[in-house]
Amino acid sequence: MKKTVVSIFALSAVLMSCNNDSDAIESVEGEVRSTVIANSETNAELEKELSEFEKEEAKREKEKAANLTTLEFDKVLHDFGDVEPEVENRTSFIVKNTGKKPLIISDVSTTCGCTTPKKPEAPIAPGESDEIVVTFKSKPGQKNEIKKTVTVTANTAEKVHKVDIRAFVK
Repeated sequence: MKKTVVSIFALSAVLMSCNNDSDAIESVEGEVRSTVIANSETNAELEKELSEFEKEEAKREKEKAANLTTLEFDKVLHDFGDVEPEVENRTSFIVKNTGKKPLIISDVSTTCGCTTPKKPEAPIAPGESDEIVVTFKSKPGQKNEIKKTVTVTANTAEKVHKVDIRAFVK
C-alpha cells in the first residue's frame, strides 16, 4: 500500500510539474540538475499534504479491515474418480463463515469452460454455511486425468481462495 501511496504522490508531482513553465534544467560543474516548482508549494506544505493523504488512506484501510471475516471449506479437493466422457458430474464445496462479519463471496471462477461453479448469492452469516456447486463435464475428445481449479473471491484478508477438482475421463 505504501508503494501505491508513494507512486500516486510521485505521479501527481510529475503531472503538476508538466503544467508549470517554471521548471529549469541547469548544468553546474558538469552535473545536471533539474528543479521542479510544485505550484509554489513548499516542501513543508507538500509533506503536510502527503501526511493528510496517508492518514485518510490508513482510515480507509482500517474500515476495510473492519469488514473482513474468515472462512473454511469442508474440503479443498474433490476427486470424481473415473467418469464417462461428456457427462455432467456435480459436487459441492461447503464454505463456513468462521469470522464475526457476514461472508460475502463476490466471485467464483474456474480455469476452463468444462467446469461451471455456482456461488451463494446472499451473504453468509457468522457461524453459518452455504455451498458452492461445481459441475464438471468433459469436452469432446477430452480424456485421461483432468485437474481444474476453482477460485473463490471473498471479503477475507486472503481475498482469494482455491479449491480443486479432479477426474479421470475414460
